[in-house]
Amino acid sequence: MLARDFVRFCLGAVIAHRARSLLTVTGIAIGIAAVVLLTAIGEGIHRFVLSEFSQFGTRLVAVAPGKVSTLGMSGAILHNVRPLSLADAQALGRVPGVTAVVPVTQGNAEVEGNDRTRRALVIGAGSQVPAVWSMQPQLGRFLPEEGAGNAGERALAVLGAKLRDELFGAASPLGARIRIGGEPYRVIGVMEAKGQMLGFDLDDTVYIPVARALALFNRESLFEIDLLYGPEVDGATLAERVRQVLLKRHGHEDFTVTTQDQMLEVAGSVLNVLTLAVGAIGGISLAVGGIGILTIMTIAVRERRREIGLLRALGAAQGQVLLLFLGEALILALLGGLAGLTLGLGIAGLIGALVPALPTHIAREFALAAEASAGLIGLAAGVLPALNAARLDPILALRDE
Repeated sequence: MLARDFVRFCLGAVIAHRARSLLTVTGIAIGIAAVVLLTAIGEGIHRFVLSEFSQFGTRLVAVAPGKVSTLGMSGAILHNVRPLSLADAQALGRVPGVTAVVPVTQGNAEVEGNDRTRRALVIGAGSQVPAVWSMQPQLGRFLPEEGAGNAGERALAVLGAKLRDELFGAASPLGARIRIGGEPYRVIGVMEAKGQMLGFDLDDTVYIPVARALALFNRESLFEIDLLYGPEVDGATLAERVRQVLLKRHGHEDFTVTTQDQMLEVAGSVLNVLTLAVGAIGGISLAVGGIGILTIMTIAVRERRREIGLLRALGAAQGQVLLLFLGEALILALLGGLAGLTLGLGIAGLIGALVPALPTHIAREFALAAEASAGLIGLAAGVLPALNAARLDPILALRDE
């Protein structure tokens, strides 16, 4: 049988039973659409979270106070609470390979300015925030290097972009007096818009000297110390240097050192599992579509016994009959796959347009894999009915009719 005749015969069989073919194609289409849509959402969330973690750069080391250890028995948990101090931050700034250091503390307080009041996130930080966090002032300048490291630092403040709009609108706040937690500060800068970081609005923020923030919130320990290291330095090596310096200062390991690479690796592993999980959920729908093809093709073989017997009587070999029914199943699956791809891509694009907060990303490899899976499922589902058709005795098939 010529290839042209083979394709014409398979398409003719599909077209001859439009309603049945439509139901079969719909089942596969729903499965493919589910795979494409779920993997698009999963991949979008994957990229979104990784971009959130890396928006401050990838050459960062964070040092946090406290470390939890166990003694091997239930409830025997020791919390070491020795604080991280400004002196620790200064010592870490001298570690070979460190190019900048930012001691950080944070809290919430009322910010008053221009006869308006707003509760905002208050971040006490060092002068090297622009370098370490990759964010620059849009107006004015950031906090200067005081060098004193105590609450006597000048009462200067830098506003986030949203907080500036809420308090001053389009007017320049440079030089204006504001009150933070009831204490007076002078505005010397406005940061560029940065957006949100894992639920924290970095634009609805005011930055003040870290020593003043510690006094404002009555705290002894820094929230964390962020370090920036050079491109030629290995992150793991630097983390070990930081650990050794703090061990000498504290006497024991009552702190946690985390590199940006470690955070990205953990986040990537978790999100890869998430993407595979949502893809597997879509695969269940695809498997249901495959069962639909198996059912429809089995019914088709029973209804077309006379046609099969006639083909065999005219000299068609068993292999040709097998290929004809496999080709029909493959065409149904591929048509369903194309319809599902179109539907899934359309819905993913619509979600991205209507709900920008829910990121979607169409991974080409997932789309191609979904279409290939549809074809394989069609072939697998069509094998048993095709074998049954090929094994029919032509005389018995014609007599049954």
